[in-house]
Amino acid sequence: MTISENVSLKNYSTMRLGGNARYLCEIHTENDLLQALEFATNNNLKFKVIGSGSNLIWPDNGFDGLVIVNKIENFKIDGTQVEIGAGEDWDSVVEKTVNNNLSGIEFLSLIPGSTGATPVQNVGAYGCEIKDVLVSLRAYDTEQNQIVEITNVECGFGYRSSRFNGVDSGRFIITSIKLQLSSDNPAPPFYDSLQKYFELNNISTYSPQAIREAVISVRTAKLPDPDYVANNGSFFSNPIIDSTDFENIKIVFPEIVGWPFEDGIKVSAAWLIENSGFKDFHDAETGLATWATQPLVIINEHANSTADLVKFRDKIIKAVYDKFRILLQQEPELVE
Repeated sequence: MTISENVSLKNYSTMRLGGNARYLCEIHTENDLLQALEFATNNNLKFKVIGSGSNLIWPDNGFDGLVIVNKIENFKIDGTQVEIGAGEDWDSVVEKTVNNNLSGIEFLSLIPGSTGATPVQNVGAYGCEIKDVLVSLRAYDTEQNQIVEITNVECGFGYRSSRFNGVDSGRFIITSIKLQLSSDNPAPPFYDSLQKYFELNNISTYSPQAIREAVISVRTAKLPDPDYVANNGSFFSNPIIDSTDFENIKIVFPEIVGWPFEDGIKVSAAWLIENSGFKDFHDAETGLATWATQPLVIINEHANSTADLVKFRDKIIKAVYDKFRILLQQEPELVE
């Protein structure tokens, strides 16, 4: 394991902004992780463990500590259970499970990032969330200073949330996850966009491969590839508001889009942003823009700083709040 100094962090976030890390290393095993943590402790350094950087943004002043890039790889199938290293590319994992005729995560195809990040935000798409299939995970507990196993119920999953980005943010370093998949095909009903794809292509057998192909087709039609266009994917989560508040807004804006969710209504953040004047919006002041086919995605066209991104983000939040009195919440983590 090599520890490098004064490393630019722009290549460690898919938004490609931020300053330098004082130190940076890659880990490939749990033992590497322990060595990296020992280096941080011995040198009185704070540390940050990351995957591919698809869901984080670095500050302009960088990170005055040790950045640990998790590259732990592992992929083992035992019947319908799969054990996966936290450093595995997530979409490659989905592809492998589909190729083995296993169902359960094909709806999460083409989501950028590493496997270890999926439980943190309870990644979800098209009606599927990681909590639906996760059995347990291995993690290093920085309070107990040991590797622990955490079960699904102990993860504290919620909508785009878990204990790992909530009450225990920063405490656990995930090294692997275990999923319970199925050998049965998924059954309808499906999200409208997927159902329309199936009808258009005369598909009535819903194999994991068919679902994956549909999801990839739908996603590529409206979302930019972070390898070519700098972005963090969906920048805002869909806000959940009280049903009465939703009905009151609907009186003034009858076309507002929302879905029943637990005790309230999940409102389409994309609809709110588009109807606040930010559809395919290109901001000359900051160098940021919204993606033409999905206003939830902020793209970096020629921004020079994270301060520019924050300024553009705040313009969107203010416009939505001023018009609808709904406060948008940012999804990607802004590292402090």
